[in-house]
Amino acid sequence: MRQVVQDRQDARTRIAEWRGKGLTSCLVPTMGGIHAGHLALMERARAVADRAVVSIYVNPTQFAANEDFDSYPRCLEADMASIGQRADMVYAPVDLYHPSHATQVNPAGAALGLESEFRPHFFTGVATVVLKLLNQLPTDSAIFGQKDYQQLTVIRQLVRDLDLPVEILDHPTVREADGLALSSRNIHMAAEHRAIAPQLQAILRRTAQQLLAGTRPKTALVDGRDLLRRSGFTGIDYLQLCNPMTLQPTEAVTAEARLLGAVHLGAVRLIDNIALGDVK
Repeated sequence: MRQVVQDRQDARTRIAEWRGKGLTSCLVPTMGGIHAGHLALMERARAVADRAVVSIYVNPTQFAANEDFDSYPRCLEADMASIGQRADMVYAPVDLYHPSHATQVNPAGAALGLESEFRPHFFTGVATVVLKLLNQLPTDSAIFGQKDYQQLTVIRQLVRDLDLPVEILDHPTVREADGLALSSRNIHMAAEHRAIAPQLQAILRRTAQQLLAGTRPKTALVDGRDLLRRSGFTGIDYLQLCNPMTLQPTEAVTAEARLLGAVHLGAVRLIDNIALGDVK
């Protein structure tokens, strides 16, 4: 099990030492609550770079006052046990923000719509903390999961627009056997809601199949939302077909087009997505 590094200068020094030896490094940013999805990202990091760095930090700026910041899973000892030897360094700072922190990154473009309609604070918090992490941990690459597809797109936009010297990689969503996308928040689901949860992915796939079969997008999306309601989801934030680069709504049914959904099951909010070309 690796030792936890909390000091940012210590972390930067280690990465600089690796680079001085000609070794590459890849960052896996997490908020802890380590599960098999995170471990898959770590394995990918080890495959593409000589050294894997995992960060663990529950970022307060991406949570609104009514969200689950206080109840978000936090158990560093368990997380370290799960990570084991998959990381060459685990960076777990006590706080990433100066007491007088006053600067934020406010992304537009791909950050507008979908999540921002329901969590308007979210991408400002994400973009700010990711920029801080990439500055503090100057690795050659960083890897993010496709489950948070809009977040992945916003981070790529951030790196492009601010000329950051890091390559952003992605990894397919890791799922339970019944199709539910892995998430640290899944542990909060009641048993009756856990039985319903896989229907989100199933309905995304069914909607994608309708689109590929020639159903008009407006009709397929209305049918999909109706099916989500009838399946027992307690709230539907969105079900939308989007351009994969801009994430603007589209009616172009292409293999690359992305179908994204966000729903509620009791106190838990689930998000998922699928590329039309991934549906068989």
